[in-house]
Amino acid sequence: MSTLAAQITAVIIRAIETDKLLLPTLPEMAIKVREVAGDPNASIKQLATIIGQDAALTARIIKVSNSAVYRGAKKVEDINTALARLGMTTTCALATGLAMEQMFQATSDMVDKRLRQVWSNSTEVAGICTVLCKYKTKLKPDEAALAGLVHQIGILPILSYAEEHPALLQDSFTLDAVIAHAHPQIGTAILTAWGFPAVLQQVPMQYLDFTREVPKADYADLVTVATLQGLAANNKHYLGVDYQTVTAFARLGLDPDIENAEAEDLSEQMAAAMTMLK
Repeated sequence: MSTLAAQITAVIIRAIETDKLLLPTLPEMAIKVREVAGDPNASIKQLATIIGQDAALTARIIKVSNSAVYRGAKKVEDINTALARLGMTTTCALATGLAMEQMFQATSDMVDKRLRQVWSNSTEVAGICTVLCKYKTKLKPDEAALAGLVHQIGILPILSYAEEHPALLQDSFTLDAVIAHAHPQIGTAILTAWGFPAVLQQVPMQYLDFTREVPKADYADLVTVATLQGLAANNKHYLGVDYQTVTAFARLGLDPDIENAEAEDLSEQMAAAMTMLK
């Protein structure tokens, strides 16, 4: 990383630590959904009433319930049936993540384009995480999806800073370096401030640690592999990384040779999952 990028990264992190650059707050809909999720006496009907207040979110939840990952014998056409199929915890996680989409918007076209790219990538990763979780782990698919949706949440404050500093916005090389270096630490700070589960808070800091050693597969592993699978689907490769050394593949029981993904019998499900949340 260049000296300039390192200096800007330090300025942004210091601004956050001194409350001069505010972390994004969780959208109101996501807060309401999480309150229901935290109430042991809450019902799916209550959750349906809350989600039903947002037509766009309702349509997205119904679409997910009809996706290849969750669909049943009959097509779901209403929110109550969708919630009955998905269940309380899955719906809450998906609704929380999807409600965050409104945060990925900006006033300038340049920042707006970057934010939309981040959101598009996050939904792809979330979909792949869901499939990998379902077939390769005993982890919770709802939290796996949420991990994918929030793994790059730390980019938001960086782009907010760039929007206020046009010189940085015009220097895409330096901005990319700042994002790469700072977004994991900022992302963990955001998820901690939001009170997300501890198993998700560290995902932004861990998913690009390709050689980390942990006893068993976790949500960061899912995001790691989903990120690499998503790149492969677009004929890209994470530069400078030998996939044979990425420890997450072994913990998930997957072949690091992503080009042979068809042999894993999950390629079709992954392809469908990448569009599940769009």
